[in-house]
This record gives sequence, structure tokens and C-alpha cells, in this order.
Amino acid sequence: GRLGEAEFRYADDLVVMPLQCATQWDGLAHVHYDGQLYNGYPASTLTVGGASRNAIDRQGAGIISRGVLLDIARLKGVERLASGTVITPEDLEAAERAGRVHVERGDVLLVRTGHLGVFTMDHDRQGYMKASPGLGIACVEWLHAREVAAVATDTMLVEVMPWEDQTLVLPVHLLCIRDMGLTLGEMFDLDELAADCAQDGVWEFLFSAPPLKVVGAVGSPLNPLAVK
Repeated sequence: GRLGEAEFRYADDLVVMPLQCATQWDGLAHVHYDGQLYNGYPASTLTVGGASRNAIDRQGAGIISRGVLLDIARLKGVERLASGTVITPEDLEAAERAGRVHVERGDVLLVRTGHLGVFTMDHDRQGYMKASPGLGIACVEWLHAREVAAVATDTMLVEVMPWEDQTLVLPVHLLCIRDMGLTLGEMFDLDELAADCAQDGVWEFLFSAPPLKVVGAVGSPLNPLAVK
């Protein structure tokens, strides 16, 4: 086209991707069991056309709250936790004491394991995906007692993999999402934030990570922000 004497061109983009890839929220329709989703909605409300109940667009007004980072790798004195390491409530509380911070009702809890480095530094995609450190089943009751609004980690599943009990599949997902209505965040890059928190000794911040308003979606990619 032309604008007067000037010839112009423009550029645009097309993205084709799963909604639950890279840094993401798992919505409340992401997992279910015994034919029921969170809040007792029947699994039949989840179809190839999307979720008519508990879809991620219901949270589209935004997820914004106080964020708290607990750096378990730093607590243990390692660059990253070994795959299969179970994070316990005692670990979470020890990290609270180390950071002089307390996880409270309505907080978004971020838990750093250092495991993202397997992908970003070692470039080992399969190693990142096939096993990881993460929250153990005992942490579910702790999260419930603290009444957190959401929890996210730098791993692919939030929970430890392989699972503690090999007769169970995704137990933390099912208990948190289906039973508690707790939003889970996966593959968060927490390294820069952790370095900043370690430098200034402040492990709390304003946290914002609104999901995309994709109607009927069960998850969403994110660009989370921590403001200090």
C-alpha cells in the first residue's frame, strides 16, 4: 500500500499452541475424578467444546494478591533439588523462617526448586519432564490450613514426580484442584525473583498473573509479574 509518496508494509503474528504450555495456570476444570469436578459439577460439563463450568475465563478478572516466594533450593544450599525430592510442610515452614515471612490467607505461594534449570540451562527437555522435585501429599493439608489462593512452582507438575505412592496418579492435583478449588501454576521462572529476594531480604511482593479470557478453557499461559 501507499501513504502519499511513501510505500508501507506491516507485520502480524499467528500463534498455534496448547493453552497449557510454558508458564501457566491449571484451571479448576483441568482434572477430576469419580465423575465430578470442583464444586460438585458433573464431568459431563467438560466436552470437546470446552468447560461450561470452572473454566479459566471465570478467573479472567485477574489473579492479583500478595505473593510469597519460598526458595527451597536455597534453603537446602543447592542450585537445584534432585528429581524425586519430596518437599514437606516442614521445608515450607523452614523457608518461612529463613525469609522472615509468613504465608497467610489469600496469598499466592511461589515455591522454587531450581528444577527449571534442567530445561533452561542443561537444555534437557526430557529430563525436565520425566521427573522432578515437588510438593508432597502432606503439603496439601498445609496449603488448606494456610488458605492460600494459589500455589505455583518452577516444575512441570507442582507435585513431586515420581509420586510418593505409585498406586496414585496426580494426587496433589486432584486434592488441590478438584477437592479444594486451588489454582496451580506450573513452569514459573523464579530464578531472577529469587536472586532479588535474596539480595534485599524481602520475600513478599505484589503478584499479578491474569489468565487469558479464553471461554471454556481449562488453563492459560501467563506472563506473571512480581512488583516490589
